[in-house]
Formats: sequence, C-alpha cells, structure tokens
Amino acid sequence: MRRHLLLVAAVSLIGMTSYARKQYSVVSPDSRTVLEVSVSDRITYRLLHGGEVFIDESVTGMDTDHGKFGENFKVRKAVRRSICEVIPAPVYKRAEETDVCNELVLVGKDGYDLVLRAYDDGAAFRFVATGGEDIVVYDENTEFNLGTDRQAYIPYVKKDGDFERQFFNTFENVYVHAPVSEWRSGKLAFLPVLFEMGNGGKMCITESDIEHYPGMYLFGDGTPALKSVFAPYPQKLRQGSHDPDVTAGGHNQVVVERENYIARCKAGDNFPWRVFAVSDEDKELLDNNLVYKLARPAAASDFSWVKPGKVAWDWWNDNNITGVDFAAGINDNTYKYYIDFAAANGIEYVVLDDGWYDRMAGSAFAVVPEINLEELISYADGKGVGLMLWVGYYVFQKDMDKIISHYASMGIKGFKLDAIGRDDQLINEFYGKAARIAMENRVVLDFHGGAKPAGLNRTYPNVLNFEGVHGLEQLKNPAYTCDQVEYDVVFPFIRSICGPVDYTQGAMRNGTRASYRSVWSEPMSQGTRCRQLAEYVVFESPLNMLCDSPVNYMKEQECTDFITSIPTVWAETIVIDGELGAYETIARQAYGGDWYVGSLAGWDGRDAVLDLSFLGCGEYEAEIFRDGINACRNANDYKHLTMSVTSSDKLEIRIAPGGGYVIRFKKQF
Repeated sequence: MRRHLLLVAAVSLIGMTSYARKQYSVVSPDSRTVLEVSVSDRITYRLLHGGEVFIDESVTGMDTDHGKFGENFKVRKAVRRSICEVIPAPVYKRAEETDVCNELVLVGKDGYDLVLRAYDDGAAFRFVATGGEDIVVYDENTEFNLGTDRQAYIPYVKKDGDFERQFFNTFENVYVHAPVSEWRSGKLAFLPVLFEMGNGGKMCITESDIEHYPGMYLFGDGTPALKSVFAPYPQKLRQGSHDPDVTAGGHNQVVVERENYIARCKAGDNFPWRVFAVSDEDKELLDNNLVYKLARPAAASDFSWVKPGKVAWDWWNDNNITGVDFAAGINDNTYKYYIDFAAANGIEYVVLDDGWYDRMAGSAFAVVPEINLEELISYADGKGVGLMLWVGYYVFQKDMDKIISHYASMGIKGFKLDAIGRDDQLINEFYGKAARIAMENRVVLDFHGGAKPAGLNRTYPNVLNFEGVHGLEQLKNPAYTCDQVEYDVVFPFIRSICGPVDYTQGAMRNGTRASYRSVWSEPMSQGTRCRQLAEYVVFESPLNMLCDSPVNYMKEQECTDFITSIPTVWAETIVIDGELGAYETIARQAYGGDWYVGSLAGWDGRDAVLDLSFLGCGEYEAEIFRDGINACRNANDYKHLTMSVTSSDKLEIRIAPGGGYVIRFKKQF
C-alpha cells in the first residue's frame, strides 16, 4: 500500500513537472523595456516599459496541422544575443538605420522556436517553424491584455455586419478616440492601434514581415483584453467592387468562399512579428522604425536604379485645365500638357490614372482609342519625364508578369496599383510577388487602395509608397465627412510607424474651417496653403503626388517652385517636437546638405518656437513659408520670406488654425 502511494505521488510529481511554469525575459539595451514569457501548458507574455505594465499576462499561440504552437512548449535551450547592425536604407527617411536590441530565442523540441526582441523603443516576438515542412495555420490566438481600461485611437473598418463583410475594406479610416471598454460591438479594427498608457506613455500595436500570412485585426468585447482576428484563406473569388453602386465589372476581387484556415505556408516562410512600439513622449512615435528593422533584408544588392520623386497627377483635379485649345480628359493632348508641366518644373513622373484602359474589357492591354501610349512614352522620354500607369487590382493580378514586363519594355517607369481592398494571405503574397517582378524589370510601385505597409519597402526598395491612409483624396467627394486637419496631427504618430504614405497632398485651393467645401471638379484642402507645403516634409513619402491642376500650380509658381525643390528621400531625419492630436515638427536633411523643417498644427493653431540647434556650424539662408496674418480668414494667405540664421537662433512663428510652416535652410559658404 505504501509503495502504491509513493508511485502515485511520483506520477503526480512528474505531471506537475511537465506543466511547471518556466519564465524567461529579454531586456532592452537601456533596461527600460522588458518582454517576459512564461511557458507551461501554454505560452503567455507580458510587456513592461519604464516599470509600468503595458501588456499584462496574455496568451499567444497558433493552431496548425503540425500541432498547436504554444501548448506544452518544450524549450530545448534559450539562446541570447545582442544585435548592433547598420542597415543601408537607399530609399528611406535616412541614409542608414541602426538596429540595436537584445534577442532571446527559445529553441523548441517540437518543430518551432519563439523569438523575442527588446528595443529601447519597443519589443517584438514571432514564432519560427523549424521542421522543414509546409504548414497550414488554422488560426492564431494572440491576445493583448491591457490589464486595465485604456484610451485608444481605433481605426474601425467602415463596414458593418459579420467579419466576412468587414474583411473587405479600403483601410482609409479616421480614428475613434475612446476607452477600450467602449469598443464598438462586433467591430474589427485594423492595425496599427495606439493606446494611452500612464504618465503620458503610449503603445502602438502593429506587425512586420507578413508576406506569407494575413494581416491582423483587433477585436474588443468591452474587457481590457483584445483578441486577434484574421481573414481566412480565400477559396473562391470573383471580380467586384467595394462600392455598392458598381453593379458590373469593378476593380476589386471579391472573396466568395473561404477555406477553414488562415494561412498555407511553405517550409522556410516566416511568421509575422507582433510589434509593440512604445514611447515616453509623443514625439518619439514620429521616428519609431521597428517595422523597418524587423522586416526581411533587401532582396538584392543593387537598388541604385530606383528613382524616387514627385508625380504630376490627373485624378484629384479631375483633369480640370483651362486656357487650352483641346477638350481636357483622358486623351493624348491632356497628358502631353501634364508632361510639359512636369518637364518645366523638374517633376520626375506623370501618372495616367483610372481611364487610360477600358475597365469593362477587363484587360490592362485594352488601351482606350483616345490614348496612343507609345507616342506618349516617347514624348515624355524626350522631355526627361517618366510615365507611370494606374492599374486596378483585379486586372493587374490576372496578368501581372505580362503587364509589368510588357509596359516596362515600352518604357513605362512604374505602376500605381489600386483597389486592393483586402489583407488576407493571397493579398500579402501578391505584394511580394509584384515587388519582385517589378524589381526584375526595374520599375517602381505605389500600392494604393490597400492596407498599411509591414516592411516590404525594406525588402524591395522599389516599392515606394503604400496608401492605408485617409488622404487628401477624401476631401473631393461630397459624400465624405471628415476633419482632415485633426487627422493630419494624429496619423503620423500611428500609421506612419509602419512606413511611407500615399497621402497625395499639394492643393492650391485652401479652405478655413468655415469656408471649406467639397467640390469634385474643383477640390480644395482643409487648412492653409502653408499646411499643404509643409506636408511634403512632415509626411514620409518617397513618391509624392502634386494633386492639383497644372493650371493652379502655374498660377502659384513660387509655391510650386518650393514644392518641387523638396526631396522625397533623406540623408537624416530628426523629430523636433510633437504632441498627438495637436502638432508635429520634423527636420529632414537632404543628401546635398540642406535642411528642411515642416510643422503642422490643429484647428487651435500654435505659437511655435523653433530651436535651430540641429543645424551645423556657420550661417544658413532660411527660406520660410508661413501662414499670413489673415490665414484664419483666407486659408490661401501666406508669407514668403528669407533671412540669415545660425544654429544658436530660435525662430518664433505663428501657425494659423489648421495651418503650418515649412523652411529650407541652405548653408552659406
């Protein structure tokens, strides 16, 4: 009997030991950010920053055809290392990015590892499959337990209904600022989402390296614990549109049926990084680069052929040109006019937007008879201007290889891809495939109408822009109601953590809060003229649109000259100051040595003081565009002046309601 009891006790002890909790942690180089992991019958994690719990105990795991990652995880060994490397960044906001962090790899016995990294400005973790076999992921269970109710900036999807309906969206939403406890019932939010922590701290949840996986949505149920949600893998698709008024054709591809899994991954594919960007001060979020650092390295050694720059664009201004002897529209004469304008102003590209091919024909080779593409390419080439083509997703994905290679061989320099509208695995693999084929054909890409970036621009620097932003195009549609001025001093702290934006600024018609109107053919901006100029510095965008009509730019030539002088990629970026929802001020250094500073404020305006200590020694000529004294009544009012300054000076500048300023500092030798 005693022997039997001892045997039972021994068996019980063995059982307890197999589920015993083991704890691991990785600490940032400055010791202020700590990512903790507990391993027992499941994996849980915690995130601490500055001694405060940002994420309380939360589960993570994946349900796969190779078992449930995270359940009964057997750690074979824990491997630590410190990372300190310099990442060349040929098309970015600085010439190179320094990646400094501490890493912990929990090497598992069952075909997968867990990798954790801690940075001074955040943390990240990911599962890594090591079994050398293809894997089907049925679902991922990663939760984000905030521990207590937190205020959040939430980009809910616009559509209502079940998750299947919400998975199809434009990713262009404004933010709802509300407590997590008041999360809208049944609503998904796409990443990134920002949370307000104690003592002014912030935490932004997003992801990196999702090329072979669906993007994550967050879902709240009124508790502090948010759940992850993923669009299942598409099984059956058809041509369609997210616009309910489009009854035939459509640029999108609509999912009709889905599989019972979210991802189908080949051996060697990476699972995404779950990324936490943290800050003590709001301004730190304006230069958080975790998504870029965690992305897959460049796919080739030479991207010197990539040409960033500016684009003369026809769609926003509705081809509204005057004083000419031809009917403006989608035709050769109109595009030659845009090409002439671009050539005269040193603008690198002209984009032919929606309408140059017959959408009802369902082919990007069905060029409308009003366009002679070969002639336009030759004409633009003779003027030193590159042409880009807008293509809807449905048409593009059918003939991607052929479209890129055919038009690249004709002399087309890039593609603006639109109407993507989803974030499932097929779409994220489409981004990667399109980028690779474009790289092989030496053309650039602008992903419009899709989700936020997740590091693809590091892997393929020929991918210059991503939309996933509530940009200026929203203001031309009378059906939209939004406060763009308020949004402009929010999204750079959140969305821009992920990468560049295709915001499409540059309006020469400008409105105050009282005078702004939505007019389709003669659109205008909310806020002042100087705000539009400053956005070319404040917003990161290697391919920057000039959205307005060439006619308006020629009437406002000194503003146009300044816009076209502003680089789109930079040798260095310094955040001067910023407060979420109020203002942001950013300094960027051109490769030639000049400095540019841009600043935006909300509807309250601001009495700003700019400390010039970031400048080097010597004297600089400061060329300043600031709001005019009457910009509060007429948003077109501005003052253009120059003065000599040094790094010891401070400039006092009044920013009007909805205004901004922009300055170029040129070294005097």
